[in-house]
This record gives sequence, C-alpha cells and structure tokens, in this order.
Amino acid sequence: MKSVLVTGASGNLGTSLVEELHNDGYHIIATLGSEKDRDSFSHLPNVASYVVNLLETDSVSDFLSKIDGKSIHAAALLVGGFAAGDIHDTDVALLDKMYRLNFITTFNVLKPLLSIFETQGGGQFILIGARPAIAPEAGKHLFAYALSKSLIFELANLVNAHGKGKQISATVIVPSTIDTPINGKRCLMQTHRNGLNRRISAKRLPLSYRILGKRFMSPF
Repeated sequence: MKSVLVTGASGNLGTSLVEELHNDGYHIIATLGSEKDRDSFSHLPNVASYVVNLLETDSVSDFLSKIDGKSIHAAALLVGGFAAGDIHDTDVALLDKMYRLNFITTFNVLKPLLSIFETQGGGQFILIGARPAIAPEAGKHLFAYALSKSLIFELANLVNAHGKGKQISATVIVPSTIDTPINGKRCLMQTHRNGLNRRISAKRLPLSYRILGKRFMSPF
C-alpha cells in the first residue's frame, strides 16, 4: 500500500483529499495543527494522524523521526493562510505572517522530505498556489497573500530543476473554487509544472485521480 503525506489534513481541502485517497486505497500520513483535531480520521483505518507545528523545524524533525522508515509516495502540502488588503493596507507584520503561513510551513516539510525522496529514488510534491499570485489584477487587492503564494511557484520550479533525472517532481495546484462539502460547487483548478499552466475542470477534488492515480509520475 502506497503512502501519501498530507499536511493541513483537518482543513476543508485536506479532509476531502484524505477521504478520497483513503477510498483509492492509499495509506495516509496526516498532519494536524491542533490536538482537538486528532480524532478527525478515527473512522478511517488507513490514516495515521500526527499533531505537528509546521512553523517549527524541531516539531517537524520530531514528526519525521516518528515515521522514519516509511516509504512516502507523495506529499500534498496544503497548510496556508489568507489575508486581504492592497499595498497600502500591508505592513511588514502582515508580510511576515503570510510568508510564514504560506511558505515556511511548506519549506519546513519539503526540505527534509526532498532528502528522503532522493534516498528512496523518487517522489512527488503537491503544493497549493493561488490565482492572485499569477494574476496581478487579482493579486493587487491581496498583496501580502499574493506575494507569499508566488514563492510556492518558484519553489516548485527549483524543486523540479533539482529533481530532474531523479524521479522527483513538484506540481502546484491553483484552486479557484474548491469543491468541498461546505460550498458544494464545481472545482476549477490550474496546474503549474516547470512554468506550464493548464486549466482543469473536474468534480469533487480531482487531486487523487489527476495526480496520484495511474499517471502519478507523469507531467500534466
């Protein structure tokens, strides 16, 4: 049984993705941000849950030591935060907050996992971008958020350059409307890999089918 690491598993996107992957036969290693969410997946036998502070490298290291020896097929790094406001509404504190929530939480997991992927001979990162990071007209009203999310695209490009020939890749998913039980709408996404953007329309969180299905290691 292949294992997938999902951070931010107790969020709307994370919960739906974990359930989809579980239904598809994956073993899921789920990270949660709070003890109150520890039992979120107690009804799913193939989900192992861990409470991890992704802003702290020591917490991430402790978590990874607990799962040492497990082969991780892919990692969906979903943790992030949102803030509105144009450049006049933005100060250094807000920039730092968005940078930490949207980039550091990803980097702190991705960096050590990259070494694990290199050792095991491959793996895939699934990152969450945002349309305002690639559409300035939308981003100008979400200044700090857009800037922080733009780093995710650059991170994916650098990981893909580093992982070339090593069976390691990074894909950025850009949800515009996420189909979760809360909004019940269609899901319209973009994928970004090696500088390529392509629109995908699918019902109910296509992540497990589009990325972690049979074409797992293939680019879109």
